[in-house]
Amino acid sequence: MSHRTRRYATVLWILLALFCLRVVGQMLVAFLHVGFLPPMEEWYSGLMAYRWLLPSQFLIIFLYAKISIDFRRGRGFLVVPRRGLGTGLLIFGSLYFLAMIARYVIRMTLLPEERWFGGTIPIFFHLVLASFLLVLGWYHQSVQDQ
Repeated sequence: MSHRTRRYATVLWILLALFCLRVVGQMLVAFLHVGFLPPMEEWYSGLMAYRWLLPSQFLIIFLYAKISIDFRRGRGFLVVPRRGLGTGLLIFGSLYFLAMIARYVIRMTLLPEERWFGGTIPIFFHLVLASFLLVLGWYHQSVQDQ
């Protein structure tokens, strides 16, 4: 495994770990009703029923873990540099990231009583997911530039 791939793997694992903490935190609140974490409404925007959201989060964890493992090993489908894939990931990841920034700005404008952190857990972790895609896109672009 190259030093370059290892650096990307480290960043991808950190982003994945952050997302896993979100899922575990939300599960602790949803199923065990722990009082030391924010209430469910802070973790959950309600756009998707939780019975569907949780499996989709597990799917994201599985996919992101597979990618991170491949980067740690230095081989795998998404470790092979592809400029077109990198461009697509950068475009999609940027739009996703910017949409979450806009979501935050709109929320803080419409709900000034919640400024600065009210209802931001989902937004923050969507930024984490978008960042994973951006890092992956940067990898594909930068490896091609060498």
